[in-house]
Amino acid sequence: MGKTYERVRKSLATSPRKWLVTGVAGFIGSNLLEALLNLDQHVVGMDNFSKGYRQNLEDVKRAVGPGRWGRFEFIEGDIRRGADCKRACSGVDYVLHQAALGSVPLSIEDPVATNSNNVDGFVQMLYAAKSARVKRFVFASSSSVYGNSEKMPAVEEETGLPLSPYAVSKLTNEIYAGVFSRVYDLSWIALRYFNVFGKRQDPKGAYAAVIPGWIDALINSKTPVINGDGYTSRDFCYIENVVQANILAASSESSDSLNMVYNVACGAQTTLNELLQLIEEALFSFTARDLPGAKRVEPEYGPFRMGDVRHSLADISRARELLGYHPEYDVASGLKESIQWYVQTTRRCEDISGSQVLSQAPSAR
Repeated sequence: MGKTYERVRKSLATSPRKWLVTGVAGFIGSNLLEALLNLDQHVVGMDNFSKGYRQNLEDVKRAVGPGRWGRFEFIEGDIRRGADCKRACSGVDYVLHQAALGSVPLSIEDPVATNSNNVDGFVQMLYAAKSARVKRFVFASSSSVYGNSEKMPAVEEETGLPLSPYAVSKLTNEIYAGVFSRVYDLSWIALRYFNVFGKRQDPKGAYAAVIPGWIDALINSKTPVINGDGYTSRDFCYIENVVQANILAASSESSDSLNMVYNVACGAQTTLNELLQLIEEALFSFTARDLPGAKRVEPEYGPFRMGDVRHSLADISRARELLGYHPEYDVASGLKESIQWYVQTTRRCEDISGSQVLSQAPSAR
């Protein structure tokens, strides 16, 4: 653990703050909630369950225990409704805004819904945060804003043309945040996530992320599908690194770090072919007793996915220097943690249903 993050965690534990996490029942939101409650923080969470799941909240409740769970207040609300946003922001120190429709293919299929949630909803949240005079507004942006830029690794100042409505919505968020800081003096930080993975990420559905989808396929002896030739590469980032970046961004006391965009990643490339191999190595380290239905299956190669960039790699030097961000997990160690959770979830579902399926709780982002 980096020294800055360790210091911040100790400080928060001795001096609790009040946090708002939007999209709290989703993949990233529920992990943020768990981390904050484990630091004895007071947390307000808002979700409309369009992409999040109630069972994610139950999973957090089970993980943190009843005492810490008592510090959590849940609001079933929608970021597109100003009254809900105003209620959620009341008395809050820090906002961690994660709520969004977070799928490139979905945005191509339904750009209107993406704009309604990711732009209209974002402005409602900004305005509510400004009105409540929160100390810091931290929000999820995306590596998709780099679009067709060929700059490798990607640096925050140099973006290309967006390749999807989702990318446009996240770039628009960054522009709006800049305007709110200049016009209303709102303090903000944008975190451009690069291919986040980890526990509670949805393995099901048409827009499921690749890692949980492949884990689910291999556990159930199904064929994993690789979009393209397998040499597409990504900078995969384990969820605990994202949690760290959010807490550091909200807690930063340096004025030089504010009102800026940061890459959140590991700073390393992994091809899809390499990723599948790493998943297999981690998964098959478990015994046949743990995963009786799992076996190695040759992948199927399908067409490239519309709106996807060919390669993605982040320069994380700005986050290191200004926030003290130090990714604790690389891809391999993050996969081991993720698969441990999926295996435990599978066994828990087996105990309930007698069949080998992953929990329907997690939400994709």
